[in-house]
Amino acid sequence: MVMIRENIRNKNKIAALACILAVLAAVFLYGTGGSSAIQFLKGVVWGRALIAVFSVFSSLALAELVWRIILVLKYRPIPGVSDDQLPTCTIVVPAYNEGRQVFDTLKSLAASNYPRNKIQLIAVDDGSMDDTWKWIKQAKRTLSLPVLTIRQPRNQGKRQALYDGFKKSRGAVLVTVDSDSMVEPDTLRNLVTPFALNPDVGAVAGNVRVLNQSQGIIPRMVDIVFVFSFDFIRVSQSMVRTVTCTPGALSAYRKSVVMGVLDEWRNQTFLGRPANIGEDRAMTNMILRQGYDVVFQQNARVFTEVPVAYTQLCKMYLRWARSNVRETIAMTSFIFTRFRRGSMLGARINLVSDVIKLTVAQLFFLMSWGLILWNPAIFGSKTIVGIVLGSSLAATIYAFKFGKISSILAFVYGFFFFIALSWIKPYALITPHHSRWLTRACPKVNPDNDLHHQLGARQLT
Repeated sequence: MVMIRENIRNKNKIAALACILAVLAAVFLYGTGGSSAIQFLKGVVWGRALIAVFSVFSSLALAELVWRIILVLKYRPIPGVSDDQLPTCTIVVPAYNEGRQVFDTLKSLAASNYPRNKIQLIAVDDGSMDDTWKWIKQAKRTLSLPVLTIRQPRNQGKRQALYDGFKKSRGAVLVTVDSDSMVEPDTLRNLVTPFALNPDVGAVAGNVRVLNQSQGIIPRMVDIVFVFSFDFIRVSQSMVRTVTCTPGALSAYRKSVVMGVLDEWRNQTFLGRPANIGEDRAMTNMILRQGYDVVFQQNARVFTEVPVAYTQLCKMYLRWARSNVRETIAMTSFIFTRFRRGSMLGARINLVSDVIKLTVAQLFFLMSWGLILWNPAIFGSKTIVGIVLGSSLAATIYAFKFGKISSILAFVYGFFFFIALSWIKPYALITPHHSRWLTRACPKVNPDNDLHHQLGARQLT
């Protein structure tokens, strides 16, 4: 039976990769026809300068891509260690208007393959206005693992909820899990293992996938984005010990490192205003700043809910983009100093790459729109080729890992992003001081929906 399933998966993988190659070939042939964009630009006063700038940054992007591919090919996740080697850990689950899902999250954590005498589970209700507190209390009454419960008198934000949980912690490692997420039985063991083996590790990022893929095309596309972001970008960052963001859905921190910056983190400001967003990226920066490594564990998986509607997706991306602007600026304050032992080149390449993506890449996006409006016949086809080529790596990775024809949605997402989402990063650059949470009060999908729970059970097997 196992062999039959593996054969089917291999056939699906070949079919998916064949579809990707067909799309690339068709679009490339379409895009190479007609007038040459380069010849057109050479006839414009500023055209040659634009060609030169584009060539330079394209070469840099290609060199970075090759560098990351080499790192990814060398990466191997660390297998979980034995019970006696595992450190004690405290898991903090902050919840706001989460309803039944917080119970399912806590239940999945309680079922972890981790020594019971080494786990402390804390659930924090951040002033919810629904029945979240009822489900937290039910978890406390019914789960096999004791649950320490904290109820905030009013909504104070995720950062404060995590802070209060950290202050009550007893474990040597602090683990954060979002209340709309579910983990696999071995997730916790795999996530915490690097701390047991390497004293230089200050934080570990988990591997995030989408839980609610059956709820529409947006979650299915976001899952492909997540796979690329974690199994390619964070894998390559991990190889140079500098993962730049430990995700809120699943991350672990060495407590002794966190406690030294905990108050600074809680009271962080940006342009004189409280920093109510980006708590995960901020903590990552503060740990890197102290000279510790931040790595990624590909085998520590968590499945989390993502928006199903365009408006909520925009809000989530805008929050992430603003946080990225702030913390990229913060990272420049230490990354070019002697902030840790050993090589720092990879860390600095990551920062330079982020700065280019935040600035130069956004200018190219804006210019692309201008060129398309100026001469659609020439630049429209070139843009199509560019989007398809830019999406092909994510599509290939997804197809190779999971053998799914749905990897073709990577190309759909590429056009969707260019048309409907490319405004987010430029807008975030001029509004990084805005700190509204944006997505925390979004309407929740009915938690009693049987299909939702069946999906969670299916994906966690």
